[in-house]
Amino acid sequence: MPDLAGSPPAGAPTVPVALEYHGGDMDCGSGLLLAITSRMRRIDEGQVLLLHTREHSVLADLPAWARLAGHDLLAVVDDATGTGPGPWRLWILRGRNHAGPTNRSDAAEVEYSSGEPAPVGTRLWLYSNFHCNLACTYCCAASSPQADPRLMSVETAASAAEQFAEQGGRELLITGGEPFLHPELDEFIARTAAHVPVTLLTNAMVFGRGRRREMLESFDRDRVTLQISLDSAGPALHDRQRGAGSHVRAINGIRLARELGFRVRVATTYLPEDAAAAGDLRGTLAHLGIPENDRLVRPVAQEGYAADGVEITLDSVEPEPTLTADGAWWHPVAVTNRHLQVADAPLPLDHVLDVIRDVVAIQASAGTQGRSVFRCT
Repeated sequence: MPDLAGSPPAGAPTVPVALEYHGGDMDCGSGLLLAITSRMRRIDEGQVLLLHTREHSVLADLPAWARLAGHDLLAVVDDATGTGPGPWRLWILRGRNHAGPTNRSDAAEVEYSSGEPAPVGTRLWLYSNFHCNLACTYCCAASSPQADPRLMSVETAASAAEQFAEQGGRELLITGGEPFLHPELDEFIARTAAHVPVTLLTNAMVFGRGRRREMLESFDRDRVTLQISLDSAGPALHDRQRGAGSHVRAINGIRLARELGFRVRVATTYLPEDAAAAGDLRGTLAHLGIPENDRLVRPVAQEGYAADGVEITLDSVEPEPTLTADGAWWHPVAVTNRHLQVADAPLPLDHVLDVIRDVVAIQASAGTQGRSVFRCT
């Protein structure tokens, strides 16, 4: 890379640069669009972002993005060293965002239905932690007993929930890892559920007794729904994917949660070829007292530990904003995918949501179609 402190090469503008970003080999479809949209929001109208890239397709795609977003591409400089074209530098002048203001008051009026995308700002995910008592073969978060816990603090969670509620948010979903391994889960849930109803995802294997049982019983039944994972009617598929003995413990956890008065939803995950191995899930769930509208069957996402499954990209999956202790992401199944990281800090929430709205608006302007809803709840 040439020395940027020296004399600029021919074609390089002499305008001051407010922010630089090194995009490496990312293309606009694999995460660069998110990254530069986020950084354009950090500078003021009339200021310049300098983008460094090694990906040749950016030269064709970025001008269209800039035009749709209301920005100006001032210059492109090839910093070739003689071994071939590139890398390149692109100077982008921030203009007035064409997406327009968002009427956040509309969010609270939305009614959800299966398969329909949730408007950005109505649904928010928090990862309470990343370590887990299991190491499921398809875990999108690469969680396990050995994983770095990456605990979200109670203060961060409470602040996120408060900001979310202020913006018209309706549905807060808390996942992991296994959330019951978070040592302050009782306070975590109490302070988030005070602002917006919570759905807590769990494998239901560790809350049967002791301190974790006390945490479970402390939750407000009117504000907290439990979503429990059960991948098959019998133990074969569930235990193959989640570990020996996990099926019977999940069944026991479902029964306990219902006995304690919780609304329980059940989520099933498998690859298409394993559908038959799931057995008579409908009959099993009916026997457990789980109504049809509280049952979810979802595909495996090709993220984390999963070698196969649905490919998750910016263009293929509707966004469901997700916060972790160390950043924000496009979708909860993509938290191991650096190309789908929206921000390098979870808060402020309005920045995260506005970046995602900008990307959605730009894609809509460009006629992007075909994104599916990958619903985890």
